[in-house]
Amino acid sequence: MKLLRQTPPDPQQLALQLDFFSPDTPSSQPRVDRPAPQHVPPAGNLPSRESPELLSLPPASGPQAATPGGRRVQIGDYLLEYRLQRSKRRTIGFLIDEDGLRITAPRWVPIAEIESAIREKQRWVLTKLSERRERSARRLQPQMQWCDGATLPYLGNDITLRILATQAAGIVYDAQARELTVCLPPEAGEQQLKDRVQGWLQAEAKRIFAERLPVYAERLGVTYQSFALSSATTQWGSCNAEGKIRLNWRLIHFGLPMIDYVVAHELSHLREMNHSPRFWATVQSVFPEFQAAKRVLRDSGPESLPIF
Repeated sequence: MKLLRQTPPDPQQLALQLDFFSPDTPSSQPRVDRPAPQHVPPAGNLPSRESPELLSLPPASGPQAATPGGRRVQIGDYLLEYRLQRSKRRTIGFLIDEDGLRITAPRWVPIAEIESAIREKQRWVLTKLSERRERSARRLQPQMQWCDGATLPYLGNDITLRILATQAAGIVYDAQARELTVCLPPEAGEQQLKDRVQGWLQAEAKRIFAERLPVYAERLGVTYQSFALSSATTQWGSCNAEGKIRLNWRLIHFGLPMIDYVVAHELSHLREMNHSPRFWATVQSVFPEFQAAKRVLRDSGPESLPIF
């Protein structure tokens, strides 16, 4: 997860935004900002053989071409596929995208040095390829079926949806049974059900945000002017210099620690309108586990949440 600022800091206009469904910039575009390393460390901690980018094979005599425009480099007992793009840049760059690993390197750097750099970064590369494969697998999972008995995430746990056919409108949550009963006319369609559930979730989000914001504002010694729900598709939250905070209602799908992290993060901007070490120290002072919560939100893509 990263924070984006579209313009240089401005005390009157600065707004900081927490990315929604996005990995950290270092995770998506790491770079080797120096010539390719000469040292080649031993291979280790390789992902499972099911990875689509890794091919098990007997010991090979050396690298060989893969598909047109692609190459393979041997790492331990595996062949790692990558695409090589030559450019005018002065350093070797790494990029993990939907097609796997892409290397961008100067034209004068020999293949041996490029593959030495890959081996030096192998732990990072293999970890990110494995994470990308897991995200792809989640996208292939069937989406939630909006029917009686379906489950949906609420505060980090699944609750069961119950549909009661009646002309009386209403929605009731049984916390002990973890069941959400929605009353709908017999002729109601799926979208009416979605709208009713979404309305309830948004009301819950507003209630919980209103409870958690004062807690962390007091701990930080700051005062916010107002807060509102956000339905943004790329941000978990935002805060501007005027003390106006927006929090994405979909945080209600996650456990309270993730909600508290975003709340603490946005309120910390009222002390540090940047992402300097002082800012992160401020977040950590009131939410020591922020790194773990940050990873959970970063790795939670839209495919893991109900579609309304």
